[in-house]
Amino acid sequence: MIDNSPLRMLRTGLLVFGSMLGGAAGAWIMLQLWGNVFQSDGPLLQSLPASGSRHAELNQPLDEAQLEKFSPEEQINIRVYDQVNRSVVNIQTITFVRDFFNVVPEAGAGSGWVLDQQGHIVTNHHVIGDSQRIEVTLWNGDAYPATVVGQDPPNDIAVIKIDAPAEALVPVSFGDSSALLVGQKVLAIGNPFGLERTLTVGVLSSLNRMLRSPETGRMIKSVIQIDAALNRGNSGGPLLDSQGKLIGMNTAILSGTGQNAGIGFAVPANTVRRVVDQILQFGKVIRASASLAMTPVQGGLRVIQVEPGGAAERAGMQGYERKVVRSDFRVYQIWDDSNADTIIAVEGKRVTTEDEFLSAIEERQPGAEVNLEVVRNGKRRTVTLTLDAD
Repeated sequence: MIDNSPLRMLRTGLLVFGSMLGGAAGAWIMLQLWGNVFQSDGPLLQSLPASGSRHAELNQPLDEAQLEKFSPEEQINIRVYDQVNRSVVNIQTITFVRDFFNVVPEAGAGSGWVLDQQGHIVTNHHVIGDSQRIEVTLWNGDAYPATVVGQDPPNDIAVIKIDAPAEALVPVSFGDSSALLVGQKVLAIGNPFGLERTLTVGVLSSLNRMLRSPETGRMIKSVIQIDAALNRGNSGGPLLDSQGKLIGMNTAILSGTGQNAGIGFAVPANTVRRVVDQILQFGKVIRASASLAMTPVQGGLRVIQVEPGGAAERAGMQGYERKVVRSDFRVYQIWDDSNADTIIAVEGKRVTTEDEFLSAIEERQPGAEVNLEVVRNGKRRTVTLTLDAD
């Protein structure tokens, strides 16, 4: 169901107008609009009705007798949607960016899902990015401003928080993404093109894909590939199994047009759980680090610099040396790499890119020991590092 209330239509029109106008005037319009949406006694906008079937709108239980007329496959779809649709939220953002002359407001939208009744919402990092304004709309149409708890760009995961009544928050139940099988049924719920809580159904097409993060350029590992339709606005929504358990978070599509082409990707639920737990505990993800900088060269990764007192320096590794050179009455500095280490393998596994090295390090915990195969001055040796916390 699409809400066409005058209040929401006016607000949406002003958002679009402010975004198109740009500059200081557009920024002022959008700031005023967002500033007036929320009052001290709660959200002003409460007119957005729940989408989907009538029992979902009224928060009524399913009529089991009515379900009998549907096929077993259809009953699974109906039950999963009834179980999870109230957990899915609509996220709208405004980001102010500077062009050559002005500060220009940009509006964005995406999906998310309720983690707990304390108001924590999980979504993609790229949905909220560096937004200055974030608004979350729940299944009942109530809208709330959100604050960022923490983000993990390498895995495209973010946690935000709203101040909403516990009874309006319906958490998603986690499943185990390590037990997935190609061919099993998957269901996705999100807000494609702003159409709230849309259900799409498909199969799990492949496991252990690698997806490059648009934010960091790093590879997200063990990504789930699906053929359930995903479009703009689905990002951050839950991917579910036939029991309604979260098995992933929808994050990207492969398409030449920007619309669904039958190839979608989701971050696995076990990765989401691990990252979210750390964000809630520390406000960020704590990763293991070798405390060094490197650059790709033929045959491996040349160490540029080691952090003073860090894991690499403690293990005796060396980077470039700064030397003073005097020539023709001039004095200048050069960086000498003749004694720098070149990393060729981590725990016996060859590494040729920075991403391969970081992935091998970050899958371990801070304080763990890791063996590196390095070459210095043509001599190969094994170096044992005790990893730092980054």
